[in-house]
Amino acid sequence: MTDSTTTPTAAERPAHGHLNTGRPRVVIIGSGFGGLFAARKFDGADVDVTLISSTGYHLFQPLLYQVATGILSEGLIAPATREVLAKQKNVEVAFGTVHDINLAERTVTARTLTIETTYDYDSLIVAAGAGQSYFGHDEFADFAPGMKSIDDALELRARIFGAFELAELAAASGRTEDLPRLMTFVVVGAGPTGVEMAGQIAELSARTLPRDFRHIASENAHIVLLDGADQVLGGFGSRLGKKAKQRLESMGVDVRLGAMVTDVDANGIEYRRNDGSTERVPALTKVWAAGVQASSLGKTLSEQTGAELDRAGRIKVNPDLTLPGHPNVYVVGDMISLDNLPGVAQVAIQGGKFAATQILHRLKGEPTDAKFHYFDKGSMATISRFSAVASVGKVRMSGFLAWLMWLAVHLWYIIGFKSQVTTFFHWAVSFLGRSRGERTATQQQIFARGALEKLGASYQPRVEMGAGRPVPSHHPDAPDDTSTR
Repeated sequence: MTDSTTTPTAAERPAHGHLNTGRPRVVIIGSGFGGLFAARKFDGADVDVTLISSTGYHLFQPLLYQVATGILSEGLIAPATREVLAKQKNVEVAFGTVHDINLAERTVTARTLTIETTYDYDSLIVAAGAGQSYFGHDEFADFAPGMKSIDDALELRARIFGAFELAELAAASGRTEDLPRLMTFVVVGAGPTGVEMAGQIAELSARTLPRDFRHIASENAHIVLLDGADQVLGGFGSRLGKKAKQRLESMGVDVRLGAMVTDVDANGIEYRRNDGSTERVPALTKVWAAGVQASSLGKTLSEQTGAELDRAGRIKVNPDLTLPGHPNVYVVGDMISLDNLPGVAQVAIQGGKFAATQILHRLKGEPTDAKFHYFDKGSMATISRFSAVASVGKVRMSGFLAWLMWLAVHLWYIIGFKSQVTTFFHWAVSFLGRSRGERTATQQQIFARGALEKLGASYQPRVEMGAGRPVPSHHPDAPDDTSTR
């Protein structure tokens, strides 16, 4: 691999990504819950499926906070997509970041380093997910990483454990004035991710680390949870939100509601209260768990179809998850705006399965369903070991029983028996005992993201490759119906 800032050569212009087998071609963008479960639905079907992903793994995002706090390794929640789909012979996995969709030509173009590859499709499922939103202040990301990727979790792990190391150094060398800032951890966002993150930092400092240091008392760490809303876990109802807040406060978490973040820098965070007054919290380590922004592919599709985008970049889809005028193009998961559906894994899973089923019906000449019906399986959030909240249908519960339900559900959805067993044992060690087996942290994890950003867009790592297979010509006037292709 080499580095270059020169203009791409002819060999780096788009090549055709797959051979024409004569069978209908389904392209899936994204290897998250929506993309993966859609791909699995085509198992044994007389179609060819290409799944394009910017990562080589399927990420179980709800457990990222456990990677960040040293409970689980990243491999347990991010199995290789190729391994997951290895037995499904009609699916091929392509590595690349999709940056263009041409609905008229029925093509998708992805970039891997500087290598461009184009894929044509008969049916398309867009499941590109969402990233972190800083509500117009992307500069906050420099000092408060989000919780949307493996890179985020590893950076946060290094920042959290690194803060305790720096505090020990400061205490040992008489720099006591620095201790409050080094031992304060601020989590922004009191939704499930923020609550779980704050709870685990509190348990880490109170149960795991106290015996490890000689000059600091890790249990004196100050964990602050900020949110602009008036309750914790707003989507769970007032009763469960109140119980979650009480449990967090009993663990020593400083919960501050009605707090809108106005500024973040290297040494602290500033917020505004409902009464207009402001306060600054000195803190080296900040975690951003508030807000999501749908993939920019939503804007690409909106410009070509006229479909509306909401403030979070989600695209308004038809009741059957298709785009206006394009019955062969489905959008699922966090990218869609439909019936106020929440941005949770089950919406993506059920949407991916639904889209795949509709495509199979269409290919067989069978009638398709007019509307996607989401079955709400409930919501859960863990607060600490032995304590969680669960909202399932009309049932609201908290405490140990809810925690057992949370364990069972999350263990079930981890991909692969080996990962499930290993995760169970990691949980046993962490929750029944005090140890955490994934505490390795490096400077690269903390500083690599910032270093790459400073290099700027002109920095382009590259691998030299040939011109490849030319992209075939298409007929944009072909009807939008997969049964004719």
